[in-house]
Amino acid sequence: MEERADRKPRFEASGILLVDKPPEWTSHDVVAFVRKTFRIEKVGHCGTLDPAATGLLILVLGKATKFSQILSGNDKTYECVMRLGIETDSYDMDGKVVYEKDYSAVTEKDIRAAAKKFTGKIMQIPPMVSAKKVGGKKLYELARQGKTIEREPVPIEISSLEITKIDLPDVYMTVACSKGTYIRSLCFDIGNILGCGGTLFSLRRTKSGLFCVDNAITLEKLREIDQKELESSMVDIQTMIAAVKQ
Repeated sequence: MEERADRKPRFEASGILLVDKPPEWTSHDVVAFVRKTFRIEKVGHCGTLDPAATGLLILVLGKATKFSQILSGNDKTYECVMRLGIETDSYDMDGKVVYEKDYSAVTEKDIRAAAKKFTGKIMQIPPMVSAKKVGGKKLYELARQGKTIEREPVPIEISSLEITKIDLPDVYMTVACSKGTYIRSLCFDIGNILGCGGTLFSLRRTKSGLFCVDNAITLEKLREIDQKELESSMVDIQTMIAAVKQ
Protein backbone atom coordinates (compact mmCIF):
# COMPACT_ATOMS: atom_id res chain seq x y z
CA MET A 1 0.00 0.00 0.00
CA GLU A 2 1.35 3.43 -0.91
CA GLU A 3 1.81 6.06 1.79
CA ARG A 4 -0.54 9.03 1.69
CA ALA A 5 1.13 12.11 0.22
CA ASP A 6 0.47 14.13 3.40
CA ARG A 7 2.01 11.53 5.66
CA LYS A 8 5.63 10.62 6.37
CA PRO A 9 6.79 7.12 5.41
CA ARG A 10 7.76 4.86 8.28
CA PHE A 11 11.27 5.44 9.60
CA GLU A 12 13.17 2.20 9.02
CA ALA A 13 16.70 2.98 10.25
CA SER A 14 18.00 1.50 13.51
CA GLY A 15 20.43 3.00 15.98
CA ILE A 16 20.88 5.19 19.02
CA LEU A 17 19.62 8.74 19.47
CA LEU A 18 21.01 10.88 22.28
CA VAL A 19 18.43 13.35 23.60
CA ASP A 20 18.90 16.19 26.08
CA LYS A 21 15.72 15.77 28.12
CA PRO A 22 14.11 19.01 29.35
CA PRO A 23 12.43 19.35 32.76
CA GLU A 24 8.80 18.34 33.23
CA TRP A 25 8.96 15.69 30.48
CA THR A 26 8.97 12.06 31.57
CA SER A 27 11.28 9.64 29.81
CA HIS A 28 8.16 8.00 28.36
CA ASP A 29 7.00 11.40 27.03
CA VAL A 30 10.23 11.73 25.05
CA VAL A 31 9.93 8.20 23.67
CA ALA A 32 6.32 8.81 22.61
CA PHE A 33 7.22 12.16 21.00
CA VAL A 34 10.01 10.67 18.89
CA ARG A 35 7.93 7.64 17.93
CA LYS A 36 4.99 9.74 16.76
CA THR A 37 6.92 12.61 15.18
CA PHE A 38 9.12 10.43 13.00
CA ARG A 39 6.80 7.43 12.59
CA ILE A 40 9.12 4.89 14.20
CA GLU A 41 7.58 1.57 15.11
CA LYS A 42 9.94 0.65 17.95
CA VAL A 43 11.51 3.17 20.34
CA GLY A 44 12.84 2.56 23.82
CA HIS A 45 15.08 4.31 26.34
CA CYS A 46 18.06 3.21 28.42
CA GLY A 47 17.68 4.48 31.97
CA THR A 48 14.77 6.55 33.30
CA LEU A 49 15.16 10.16 34.32
CA ASP A 50 12.68 11.66 36.80
CA PRO A 51 10.40 14.33 35.28
CA ALA A 52 12.19 17.19 37.06
CA ALA A 53 15.62 15.93 35.96
CA THR A 54 17.32 16.99 32.75
CA GLY A 55 20.11 15.71 30.58
CA LEU A 56 21.18 12.64 28.69
CA LEU A 57 18.45 10.20 27.72
CA ILE A 58 19.58 7.41 25.40
CA LEU A 59 16.92 6.28 22.95
CA VAL A 60 17.19 3.05 20.98
CA LEU A 61 15.37 2.92 17.64
CA GLY A 62 14.25 -0.05 15.58
CA LYS A 63 16.46 -3.14 15.90
CA ALA A 64 18.68 -1.32 18.39
CA THR A 65 15.97 -1.77 21.04
CA LYS A 66 17.46 -5.22 21.74
CA PHE A 67 20.46 -3.43 23.27
CA SER A 68 18.32 -1.46 25.72
CA GLN A 69 19.00 -3.55 28.82
CA ILE A 70 22.74 -3.71 28.14
CA LEU A 71 23.09 0.03 27.62
CA SER A 72 20.95 0.71 30.71
CA GLY A 73 23.60 -1.03 32.79
CA ASN A 74 26.34 1.48 31.99
CA ASP A 75 27.79 3.73 34.70
CA LYS A 76 26.30 7.22 34.87
CA THR A 77 27.55 10.71 35.75
CA TYR A 78 25.30 13.39 37.23
CA GLU A 79 25.56 17.03 38.19
CA CYS A 80 23.29 17.80 41.11
CA VAL A 81 22.43 20.32 43.77
CA MET A 82 21.70 19.13 47.31
CA ARG A 83 19.73 21.51 49.53
CA LEU A 84 20.43 21.22 53.24
CA GLY A 85 17.99 21.91 56.07
CA ILE A 86 15.04 20.13 54.48
CA GLU A 87 13.70 16.62 53.87
CA THR A 88 10.75 15.57 51.70
CA ASP A 89 8.89 12.29 51.40
CA SER A 90 10.29 11.76 47.89
CA TYR A 91 13.83 12.98 48.74
CA ASP A 92 13.50 15.70 46.08
CA MET A 93 11.69 19.01 45.66
CA ASP A 94 8.64 17.37 44.08
CA GLY A 95 7.70 15.79 47.40
CA LYS A 96 5.98 16.98 50.56
CA VAL A 97 8.24 18.63 53.15
CA VAL A 98 8.42 16.39 56.23
CA TYR A 99 11.37 17.91 58.09
CA GLU A 100 13.13 21.26 58.38
CA LYS A 101 16.11 22.12 60.55
CA ASP A 102 18.67 24.89 60.90
CA TYR A 103 21.83 24.17 58.89
CA SER A 104 23.82 27.25 59.94
CA ALA A 105 26.22 25.28 62.16
CA VAL A 106 27.25 22.98 59.29
CA THR A 107 30.74 23.76 57.95
CA GLU A 108 32.40 23.03 54.63
CA LYS A 109 34.63 20.55 56.44
CA ASP A 110 31.54 18.75 57.79
CA ILE A 111 30.01 18.53 54.32
CA ARG A 112 33.14 17.18 52.67
CA ALA A 113 33.68 14.63 55.46
CA ALA A 114 30.08 13.41 55.21
CA ALA A 115 30.20 13.13 51.41
CA LYS A 116 33.44 11.16 51.58
CA LYS A 117 31.62 8.38 53.44
CA PHE A 118 29.61 7.62 50.30
CA THR A 119 32.36 6.81 47.82
CA GLY A 120 33.25 3.28 46.78
CA LYS A 121 31.04 0.22 47.12
CA ILE A 122 28.22 0.95 49.54
CA MET A 123 24.69 -0.17 50.40
CA GLN A 124 21.85 2.22 49.61
CA ILE A 125 18.16 2.17 50.56
CA PRO A 126 15.92 3.17 47.61
CA PRO A 127 13.42 6.00 48.25
CA MET A 128 9.75 5.13 48.67
CA VAL A 129 8.88 7.27 45.65
CA SER A 130 10.74 5.16 43.09
CA ALA A 131 10.11 2.53 40.44
CA LYS A 132 11.89 -0.12 42.50
CA LYS A 133 9.67 -3.20 42.87
CA VAL A 134 9.01 -4.89 46.20
CA GLY A 135 6.68 -7.88 46.24
CA GLY A 136 5.79 -7.26 42.60
CA LYS A 137 4.64 -3.69 43.23
CA LYS A 138 6.47 -0.48 42.42
CA LEU A 139 7.31 1.52 45.51
CA TYR A 140 5.77 4.73 44.18
CA GLU A 141 2.45 2.90 43.75
CA LEU A 142 2.50 2.02 47.46
CA ALA A 143 3.57 5.56 48.34
CA ARG A 144 0.56 6.95 46.47
CA GLN A 145 -1.61 4.80 48.75
CA GLY A 146 0.01 6.45 51.76
CA LYS A 147 2.04 3.34 52.60
CA THR A 148 5.66 3.28 53.71
CA ILE A 149 7.35 -0.11 53.82
CA GLU A 150 10.77 -1.30 54.88
CA ARG A 151 13.18 -1.40 51.96
CA GLU A 152 16.22 -3.63 51.75
CA PRO A 153 19.50 -1.82 51.03
CA VAL A 154 21.02 -2.65 47.64
CA PRO A 155 24.69 -2.61 46.60
CA ILE A 156 25.84 0.33 44.47
CA GLU A 157 29.17 1.93 43.67
CA ILE A 158 30.00 5.63 43.63
CA SER A 159 33.33 5.86 41.85
CA SER A 160 33.70 9.58 42.47
CA LEU A 161 31.84 12.32 44.32
CA GLU A 162 33.22 15.81 43.73
CA ILE A 163 31.86 18.82 45.58
CA THR A 164 32.23 21.63 43.07
CA LYS A 165 30.63 24.49 45.01
CA ILE A 166 29.13 25.21 48.42
CA ASP A 167 26.67 28.08 48.70
CA LEU A 168 24.56 27.14 51.70
CA PRO A 169 21.97 25.85 51.87
CA ASP A 170 22.99 24.45 48.46
CA VAL A 171 25.83 22.03 47.77
CA TYR A 172 26.83 21.42 44.14
CA MET A 173 28.18 17.95 43.33
CA THR A 174 29.31 15.82 40.40
CA VAL A 175 28.66 12.12 40.98
CA ALA A 176 29.90 9.17 38.91
CA CYS A 177 28.07 6.00 39.89
CA SER A 178 26.81 2.56 38.95
CA LYS A 179 23.40 1.63 37.59
CA GLY A 180 20.65 1.73 40.21
CA THR A 181 22.13 4.58 42.24
CA TYR A 182 19.55 7.05 43.53
CA ILE A 183 21.05 10.54 43.81
CA ARG A 184 17.97 11.44 45.83
CA SER A 185 18.90 8.83 48.43
CA LEU A 186 22.49 10.06 48.41
CA CYS A 187 21.35 13.59 49.30
CA PHE A 188 19.04 12.23 52.00
CA ASP A 189 21.82 10.13 53.52
CA ILE A 190 24.38 12.97 53.52
CA GLY A 191 21.83 15.29 55.12
CA ASN A 192 21.10 12.64 57.74
CA ILE A 193 24.77 12.37 58.71
CA LEU A 194 25.03 16.17 58.92
CA GLY A 195 21.99 16.18 61.21
CA CYS A 196 20.17 18.91 59.31
CA GLY A 197 18.50 16.91 56.56
CA GLY A 198 19.07 17.14 52.84
CA THR A 199 17.09 16.79 49.65
CA LEU A 200 17.82 16.75 45.94
CA PHE A 201 17.15 20.21 44.52
CA SER A 202 18.17 19.64 40.89
CA LEU A 203 19.63 16.84 38.79
CA ARG A 204 21.22 16.61 35.35
CA ARG A 205 22.65 13.46 33.77
CA THR A 206 25.76 14.32 31.78
CA LYS A 207 27.13 10.91 30.85
CA SER A 208 26.13 7.26 30.44
CA GLY A 209 28.81 4.81 29.40
CA LEU A 210 30.57 6.22 26.32
CA PHE A 211 27.84 8.75 25.63
CA CYS A 212 27.84 12.40 26.71
CA VAL A 213 25.06 15.00 26.86
CA ASP A 214 27.28 17.39 24.87
CA ASN A 215 26.49 15.22 21.83
CA ALA A 216 22.75 15.05 22.51
CA ILE A 217 19.99 16.73 20.53
CA THR A 218 17.35 18.94 22.14
CA LEU A 219 13.59 18.54 21.72
CA GLU A 220 13.49 21.96 20.09
CA LYS A 221 15.88 20.71 17.42
CA LEU A 222 13.92 17.48 17.01
CA ARG A 223 10.83 19.54 16.24
CA GLU A 224 12.68 21.21 13.35
CA ILE A 225 14.32 18.30 11.56
CA ASP A 226 13.02 15.68 9.13
CA GLN A 227 13.59 11.92 9.00
CA LYS A 228 16.77 12.22 6.95
CA GLU A 229 18.26 14.69 9.43
CA LEU A 230 17.20 12.42 12.28
CA GLU A 231 19.10 9.52 10.78
CA SER A 232 22.22 11.65 10.41
CA SER A 233 21.88 12.65 14.09
CA MET A 234 21.95 9.03 15.27
CA VAL A 235 25.02 7.32 16.71
CA ASP A 236 26.89 5.30 14.09
CA ILE A 237 26.79 1.52 14.36
CA GLN A 238 30.46 1.11 15.30
CA THR A 239 30.09 3.44 18.27
CA MET A 240 26.96 1.58 19.31
CA ILE A 241 28.75 -1.78 19.20
CA ALA A 242 31.65 -0.35 21.22
CA ALA A 243 29.20 0.95 23.81
CA VAL A 244 27.51 -2.44 24.08
CA LYS A 245 30.87 -4.17 24.55
CA GLN A 246 31.96 -1.70 27.22
